[in-house]
Amino acid sequence: MDTAAPGRDAADMSPAPAPRDPRHDVLFEPVAIGPLTARNRFFQVPHCNGMGYRDVSAQARMREVKAEGGWAVVCTEEVEIHPSSDLTPSIEGRLWTDEDVPAVARVAEAIHRGGALAGIELVHNGMHAANLGSREVPLGPSHLPVDSTHPVQARAMTADDIARLRRWHRAAVRRSLQAGFDLVYVYAGHGMSGAQHFLSRRYNLRDDGYGGPLVNRMRLLRELVEDTVDEVAGRGAVAVRLCVDELTGAGGLTRDEVTEVVGTLAELPDLWDFMVGDWANDSSTSRFSPEASHSEHLRGLRALTTKPVVGVGRFTSPDKMVDQVRTGVLDLIGAARPSIADPFLPNKIAAGRSDDIRECIGCNICVTGDMTSSPIRCTQNPTMGEEWRRGWHPERIAPARSASRVVVVGAGPAGLEAARALGQRGHRVLLLEAGRELGGRVLSESRLPGLRAWRRVVDHRVQQLAGLPGVEVYPASGTTAEELLELGHDHIAVATGARWRADGVGRWHTRPLPVADGAPVLTPDDLFAGRRPAAGAGVLLYDDDHYYLGGVLAELLAGEGYRVTIATPEPLVSAWTVHTLEARRIQARLLRAGVALVTGRALAAVHTGAVELVCAYTGDVTTATADCVVAVTARTPSTGLYDQLLAARDRWDDHGVRTVTALGDCHAPGTIAAAVYAGHKYARELGEPADPDGIGFRREVTALSDAF
Repeated sequence: MDTAAPGRDAADMSPAPAPRDPRHDVLFEPVAIGPLTARNRFFQVPHCNGMGYRDVSAQARMREVKAEGGWAVVCTEEVEIHPSSDLTPSIEGRLWTDEDVPAVARVAEAIHRGGALAGIELVHNGMHAANLGSREVPLGPSHLPVDSTHPVQARAMTADDIARLRRWHRAAVRRSLQAGFDLVYVYAGHGMSGAQHFLSRRYNLRDDGYGGPLVNRMRLLRELVEDTVDEVAGRGAVAVRLCVDELTGAGGLTRDEVTEVVGTLAELPDLWDFMVGDWANDSSTSRFSPEASHSEHLRGLRALTTKPVVGVGRFTSPDKMVDQVRTGVLDLIGAARPSIADPFLPNKIAAGRSDDIRECIGCNICVTGDMTSSPIRCTQNPTMGEEWRRGWHPERIAPARSASRVVVVGAGPAGLEAARALGQRGHRVLLLEAGRELGGRVLSESRLPGLRAWRRVVDHRVQQLAGLPGVEVYPASGTTAEELLELGHDHIAVATGARWRADGVGRWHTRPLPVADGAPVLTPDDLFAGRRPAAGAGVLLYDDDHYYLGGVLAELLAGEGYRVTIATPEPLVSAWTVHTLEARRIQARLLRAGVALVTGRALAAVHTGAVELVCAYTGDVTTATADCVVAVTARTPSTGLYDQLLAARDRWDDHGVRTVTALGDCHAPGTIAAAVYAGHKYARELGEPADPDGIGFRREVTALSDAF
């Protein structure tokens, strides 16, 4: 645990507050939300985190840190109100019975301790929930399959079902107030709520008083809001989260219809929270959507109500936030991902330190926590999800017990973060980078189509290093094991990255493929270095990595005029991006760019002018023409320097070297987020006592029932 020992205050390297830019003053005006007052306009909207009802204390502390960082309102994720709204295997919040109250109360208490208002998003997921855990039959407006590939259908709700749903929701409102929440949500967004399903012609095929014309389709939403207002009875505030356009055309919920809904219900809730499309659109990555991309869909809705309006747009620029308020689009600046990347974003703007914001890069690695039922993580903020588990804080870190001299070799994401955090702790750090520019793989990848925002990973850390007097940075400074030993530093961290393989080894093949002599095979590293196939060549890009890079490189080459085919043994190109909500957009972009998509096929051999592909299902082999192959399969850690240092271990004592550690991709290739985390963890733990057989983090173990 990174908890400061007695007498050891956490190191906070924040500079003294500067005068706040007066242009940003409007962001710090209080906003009335019914009987409540938000201290400023910063509002952390409900967002998933992969912890939910399983990791309650971890989630509570994460929310508390955001409140401490200046967010006026901090909300939970969606909180299921009944077993017929069971999102298993996803880990969300739960408020099924009174037994669930203590868990959500811990979250509310933590948010209050941080100084913010606490919001809870209640949900009955309707036909979005397959109820795999509870085994209840899903409920919806119509007899239709649930909106996933689970072999489950929802049944059309009867009048009695609707009455029961209203009772369940009212009971959850009552429990929310008992738990201490200030703001209670009625949820009709993201295609994940029964209330939205009733609103939408796409799902509502009824011909009774809850179907047909819009006034009937909005009836359930109106009743839920009225019930919630009645139950809250002025003891808190009521919010409605509403999809303003499903973006599916006339067959779904349209903006014109939502204008009528908002106009009709305008003054019922205390707050309107507007979102656009489904979750993949609402949380679109920076590869496909710029900051403030939702504004065009929200304009005009604010004029329909006197109640405050909140919305999102991956806002990281204070100037863009101000524009949202000044132009009447929003009253409150909603954020999920920017609050994850920098929980202290509001406080930094308030202190005139906007340049210190860890800006969200829009990669959606945070979303993968919910998609994989694992604790949330962030590329920019390695402490996200570790606030309680490891005792990490995004702005503070325990000072070194005794300052050491540390040399970090390699200024990629792991090396940069290690040097930054070591410097914050008070160690004397020498950062050596063989290249002329800092950044490693991030520098290369951020030059690819759509990934420019990823450069923020480097830019933020380079800027922070400049303010640390104990850190010296030397680019264009390759080194050897002998030179490192001669430096005589206490600790050596080797963060020299990894290289992409050209032999086809990856997930499908664990041995090198047959490659004909002279057959051109390039890797991502070759493309980063400027090497290309012959002009006009037909390129077969083999993707056995399955994350973003294969698809991005195919897009790059197609844009440069090559005839590109991308082959993968998976059913989708860039298959893992289903977890980052990008898979559909990636397929569409590649198809529109003229890239041929060959799925369910693995590369089997490379010949001159041709390749062999093996069917992932039948094992049948076919031949296809290809002038050049680009292999995106696996990486080999660049451990040459590290291995040489280990081989000289008998000389460490002579030079005062105590430890040599491999970091990031040099240790085990992974995501950029994993590399940043590795660098941060190394810096946190250097010189700290540790149990070599311990697990290194807290966890909550389910209590056993007495009824057994």
